[in-house]
This record gives sequence, C-alpha cells and structure tokens, in this order.
Amino acid sequence: MSLQKVARAKSMAERIISGDYQVQYGFLRDYVLELLNTNPGTTVRIDVYPETSLFITTRTFRRIYVCLGALKLGFKSGLRDFLGLDGEDLDLGPNSNFTFISDRQKGIIPAMEKENMKKQLKGKDLSDQLWECGRATTVNHFNRAMDELKKINAEAHAWVSKIPTNTWAKSHFSGRAHTDCLLNNLCEVFNSKLDEGRDKPIITCLEYIREYLMKRLCVVQKIIDKCEGLLTPTTTTLFEKINTDASNCRFWEITGFPYRHVVCAIWDKIENGENAPHFDEWVHPCYRLSTWKAMYFKKIDPLNGRTMWPKSDCPFTLLPPKHRTPLGMPKKKRMRGVDDPNSQAGRLSRKYLAVTCSKCHNKGHNSRTCKG
Repeated sequence: MSLQKVARAKSMAERIISGDYQVQYGFLRDYVLELLNTNPGTTVRIDVYPETSLFITTRTFRRIYVCLGALKLGFKSGLRDFLGLDGEDLDLGPNSNFTFISDRQKGIIPAMEKENMKKQLKGKDLSDQLWECGRATTVNHFNRAMDELKKINAEAHAWVSKIPTNTWAKSHFSGRAHTDCLLNNLCEVFNSKLDEGRDKPIITCLEYIREYLMKRLCVVQKIIDKCEGLLTPTTTTLFEKINTDASNCRFWEITGFPYRHVVCAIWDKIENGENAPHFDEWVHPCYRLSTWKAMYFKKIDPLNGRTMWPKSDCPFTLLPPKHRTPLGMPKKKRMRGVDDPNSQAGRLSRKYLAVTCSKCHNKGHNSRTCKG
C-alpha cells in the first residue's frame, strides 16, 4: 500500500474512534444538555462569534466554559479561599476574600505583564536572592532580604520594588488563603494531564477532561478511605517536620500551621494537667481529614450514549471555528511561558556561558580553536 492510502486509512480510523471534528460541533448543545441533566449544579456557557444579520441560522463556535457541579461543591467544602483560575461561577458573594494566583500571562496584574524578571535580569545568585525575598515570612526578614538583593543588583531591586509586595512576598500575605504557594504549579500540573486530549474533536476533548476528573476523584477517595486521625496525611507529615524558629512566627498566620514553639507550649500545658486541646486541633480546619472527605464526597456522574441525549431547541446551528492548517508538523504541546519550569525561554544561551577547553582545560575557547 502507498503511504497516501495508509494515511487515509489512519484518518478514517481516528474519526471512528475520536469522532469527526466538524460533526461534533453540531451535537455540542445536545452534549451540554446531557451534562447538565446527569451532573446537577454544573454550569456551561458556550460563546460564539457574532453575526451581522439575525437571519443567519448558523453561529461559529468561539469557546466553551464548563464548571462541574461536583467540583464546585468540593471546592466550597475545602475552606480555603485560594484560586488558581477564575472564581466567577463559584457563587461567591461581593464580600469574598479570595486570593488569586496567576501565571503572569493573562494580564491579571498589568504591571507584571509588561516586563519579566527572567528576560531582563539573569543569574543564579540573583534568582536565589529573589526567592529569599519571596519566602520571607516577616516584614523585617523581607527588608533584610531586599537589602541583600540591592547589593547584588540595584537594577533588579528597583524593578522588584515597583511590584506590590502583597502579590508575591509571603511577608505581606494576608493569611486568608491559608497557603504559602508562590507558583502556579497546581494549574500547571492539571494542564499537563490534558495534553493527550487537546487535539481531539470538541466533545471527545471535553469527555477526556471529564473522565480524567472522575478517575482523579475515585483515586483520592480510595486514599481517604484508608486514612485515620484528625488531619490529612500530607498535613500530618508536614506538621511533624515543622522546625521553624521564633523569627518565623507569622508562619502560623500565613499557612494555618502552628510553629514548633506553639506546639511545645501546648504540650507543656497538657503535661501540667491544664485543659488544652490537642495540638492537632490548633491547625486550621482546611487541613483536617473531615474537610478533605467533604471535598471529594460528591462524584462526577457518567453520561448516557449519544442516542439518549436530549435534543437542543436552539434555532442556531453551531459551526466549528475557522481553522488554518499551518505548514510543517502540528504542535501538540501547549506554548510554555518564560516562567514555566520547563520553558526554554528563560535559559541562558551558550554565548553567556564560560566554555572550557577539553585539551588544555583553560576557559574562553574550545578544543577546536585551542592553540596550546
């Protein structure tokens, strides 16, 4: 068989397995109705490109937003006001004190969108000191770290000083979020799990994400069923390793974990017969096993086959978005930002590295240009 015939056969097989790219947009509204019927509390929004005339009976798909009811209830049961994405659909009131963590690519903080530290100011010592500033848990510790940063690079110090400290330094966190995260790793891990479904047809892609989340909930539930005690396993491990000194007293306020001096004081009260709760009970409720169980109690329900989906009465037919196939091999992996740990953008090129000759072992040239 020719390569062209094999390619056509493969394309036909993929359409049978994953579905047709264009046809699935016509069933998308029916899929949404089935999703809403089988998973109460779910919210779905379909956005289309506007048309110039109301008499046009078709609409071109732009994007879709899905918030599964089980995950929404689980998040609200977690008692942690911390979001890696958007909180518009979590029934949050106007007085909510939620903390948002961004990947610095979507313009949540415009000042941080214009410039990037890694692009302009490089060096390991500089990077380490910047992390020292971000990890400081008290204002005095932060100020000392910033002074050291100024000694290393005054330009970097001036650039960082322009960014509001409550958006990147632990020392200025309010403590409401009960987390000390400085990176958007939670969202990055979730994104990495979706790579295989990105190039699938729209409904197949949505089902890939939903099925992954179903499996994830079941995996965590199996772990929960084996747990005992007041705190979650991870919290118990971290709590046992707490060895911070008295200078990090705001650690308790920021993360919800009592530091070791508080634990010692509680132990002393208990040993002397005073009526004091066990030190586990001083940890914030968001770290308790009961809270973890409540987060994963609600499950994502399966869907019926397509022949049993309800029919949408929307008068407009959905069309796939306009797509132009670029030249060359298709890119399946997502574009990584310069702040991504695996990004190539933030790495030094060879011209900034000191080359060592393999012959004379002197720096500044290689073995091909060696004259020794």
